[in-house]
Amino acid sequence: MTAEQTPAEYADTARKWLTEQLAPREDDPRGSVAVFHDLPFDEEKALIGRIQGWLSTRFDAGYGAISWPADQGGAGLSALHEEAYAEVEREFAHPGQHELTSVSTELIAPTVQLFGTPEQKERLVRPLLRGDALACQLFSEPSAGSDLAGLSTRAVRDGDGWVVNGQKVWSSGAQFAGWGELIARTDPDVPKHQGLTAFLLPMDTPGVEVRPLRQMSGGTSFCEVFLDDVRIPDSLRLGEVGGGWGVTLATLGFERGSSGANLDLGGGYAQLLSDARRTGRTRDPDVRRVLAEVWVAEKVAALSAQRDRETRLAGGEPGPIGSLRKLDWAQRLKLVSEAAAVVLGPRLVADAGDGTYRWIEHYLGAPGYRIAGGSDEVQRTIIAERLLGLPPEPRADRGVAWKDIPR
Repeated sequence: MTAEQTPAEYADTARKWLTEQLAPREDDPRGSVAVFHDLPFDEEKALIGRIQGWLSTRFDAGYGAISWPADQGGAGLSALHEEAYAEVEREFAHPGQHELTSVSTELIAPTVQLFGTPEQKERLVRPLLRGDALACQLFSEPSAGSDLAGLSTRAVRDGDGWVVNGQKVWSSGAQFAGWGELIARTDPDVPKHQGLTAFLLPMDTPGVEVRPLRQMSGGTSFCEVFLDDVRIPDSLRLGEVGGGWGVTLATLGFERGSSGANLDLGGGYAQLLSDARRTGRTRDPDVRRVLAEVWVAEKVAALSAQRDRETRLAGGEPGPIGSLRKLDWAQRLKLVSEAAAVVLGPRLVADAGDGTYRWIEHYLGAPGYRIAGGSDEVQRTIIAERLLGLPPEPRADRGVAWKDIPR
């Protein structure tokens, strides 16, 4: 594993190591197509434990932070090497993924590395990358979803710490997290983007209450978190006082940059085609049409991912293109749901005993990704203003102190 290896050579080295660790993956066209986990608490906790174990094994072998600099605990290789490894890992039966472990390694760890103090980095970055620590996002609120900068959770300075009161919602995996990246309002007398500060919150702090939310797909991946006189030492402040919006944008940038890269989430063309054949629906022109649309969408997504890889290889940064990829990802999940309805007909909503009813988990779970990481509407605004150069939307609260904004 050296920097002199090409991505292809690196993939061969990784494949040899993976062969010693895992069994080959056997694709099951009748397997799960769920977008979100629908597991009892104990089973979901056990799944996360298995994923953490695999993250530790992978990290210790040098495959846990491939594109991170060597002086930050990584392998010091390129993003192309990292993607080459990911492609090879898909060939093997690893424990899978969970929203919380992905947030911890791909979002929170790089944010702490970017903004954290030396003590914070020492305490959290390696444990997050290795799977020893788990962290959730404490961003959205009931009245501050798409308008995240309008959040009202307050953090008030008290001696050498802060006292926090408020409520967060849509916090994936919060019931299993040991830490949370919290964004709170510390100054209501300035415009909303300027009065925010970020903190690293131990989730076992007195006053923190986590309540899982039952989704229509059956699972409880999302949670609401109540903060009642929660005391956070200033040593756990992440970044500067009033600099929370910059921290937030960095985390969201990591999130949108990875959106769409996972083509395995939920079901897709292969599973739809298998079920269409088993139910004798492949001669139906509408079925053939939707299967073709899904196939094309997946090919376009793969080509887009390749284009992004080449851009990074040339030294380019993703920038607002991440919003385009995220929007396309959410729309592709929606397309698969619509295709499943055409292919299966009544089998989508009535269990025929042939395994096709499992598609209801995809159909009910896919809409969640139209909200997660910024709603479709937010992504379209970013695309319009930052990619297409269209005039910005009118904003009546621009330059107005947060406390003076009508609610």
